[in-house]
Amino acid sequence: MPNVLSIRHVAFEDLGILEDIFTARGWSYRYHEAGTQDWATLNPLADDLVVVLGGAIAVYDTHLYPFITDELKFLEQRLAARKPTLGICLGAQMIAQALGARVYPAAVKEVGWSPLQLKVPGHTSPCKWLSAEHAFMFHWNGDTFVLPDNAVLLASTGSYPHQVFIWNDVVLAFQCLPEVRTRDLENWFIGHAVEIATTPGVNARPLGTDTLKYGPALEKYGRLCFEEWLTSLKIG
Repeated sequence: MPNVLSIRHVAFEDLGILEDIFTARGWSYRYHEAGTQDWATLNPLADDLVVVLGGAIAVYDTHLYPFITDELKFLEQRLAARKPTLGICLGAQMIAQALGARVYPAAVKEVGWSPLQLKVPGHTSPCKWLSAEHAFMFHWNGDTFVLPDNAVLLASTGSYPHQVFIWNDVVLAFQCLPEVRTRDLENWFIGHAVEIATTPGVNARPLGTDTLKYGPALEKYGRLCFEEWLTSLKIG
């Protein structure tokens, strides 16, 4: 049975639909709470797949959150060994940094629902299921990154040109959030209430309305995207 390690930074930002996918495949998964559990207990090469999830901190906040240094070392070792790794939101930024790319504050925040703009390689990748003709994407971004060396850009948005990339076929990174469940996002809106209240143009009620409108399609096509990529890894 394949093993999945999920690195979690915020309790309510979990694997979402990936939990259902792993369960259906018979894969075991567990969470490592990034800020409170001991990184010394983890072997970067032990698990068949590592999923690095999102959070409200920044990769460059190591002076505030020292565990980030341990997390980056863990990812550097795993990526050097070309082991399957999936990054989402902060997880994508962690992967970019671990691959030597710069992560920095974006000019504007991107919070809410809008479609992805697929690049040419995106149309022949698992990301094709996330095109605008299928689904709107959920976004919650304040930082962005330089595209790592040897990475292939799959999708962009107007404000964030580096939304999805793949690296050496075994690493997939989403700045956006294709894993979210419609029913869970109200927890996000409660947990991030201060950020919502202080971000111009963002309001909890329109976010909730848009989630009911766009969430089910993203769950459907997000599953197809993840299933295709996981199958390509040939680990289970």
